Amino acid sequence: MKKIGLLSDTHGFWDDKFEEYFVDCDEIWHAGDIGTIELADRFERLKPFRAVYGNIDDQSLRLVYPETIRFEVEGVDVLMTHIGGYPGRYNHKIKEVIVSNPPKLFISGHSHILKVIYDKQYGCLHMNPGAAGNHGFHHVRTMLRFVVDDGNIRDLEVIEMKR
Repeated sequence: MKKIGLLSDTHGFWDDKFEEYFVDCDEIWHAGDIGTIELADRFERLKPFRAVYGNIDDQSLRLVYPETIRFEVEGVDVLMTHIGGYPGRYNHKIKEVIVSNPPKLFISGHSHILKVIYDKQYGCLHMNPGAAGNHGFHHVRTMLRFVVDDGNIRDLEVIEMKR
C-alpha cells in the first residue's frame, strides 16, 4: 500500500503547506509545468518524486524528467504526461498508447481544471489534479491524494487551497 500526493502546474510556486499535505504520503507525483529545477529539488528532498515535464518547463527540467512516463506501483499501471486530454478527448500523442495498451490510471495536467473521470471504453481512471500554483485562470489551487494498493486505487481526497 502506498499513499500518493498528486499535483500539477505549480509554475515554480512553492507553498509550505505542501509539506503538511504530503507528510503522510509515500510518494509525490507531478504532472508537469513544474516551473523550476529548484522547485523539483524541493519535492525530491521531501519524498520520492516522479514527474513529467510540461510545456512551460525549460531544458534543465526536460533533461531530468521525461515528457511521458509509465510505471507500476502496487499493481497499478500508471501512465502520466502533461498534455493528455481526457476521456473522449485524448491528445493525439497519447491516444494511440491508451487505445493499444490502456493503463489502469492515466494522469495529465495542463488544463488547470481538476477532473477525475472513469473511461469505461478503456477501463482506465483519468486524473487531472488541477493547478497547485498561482499562475493561471483558476481561483482555487487543487491537488489530490489517494492510495494505491493491490491493484486498486482508493481513498481519493481533493485538497483545495486559497490562491
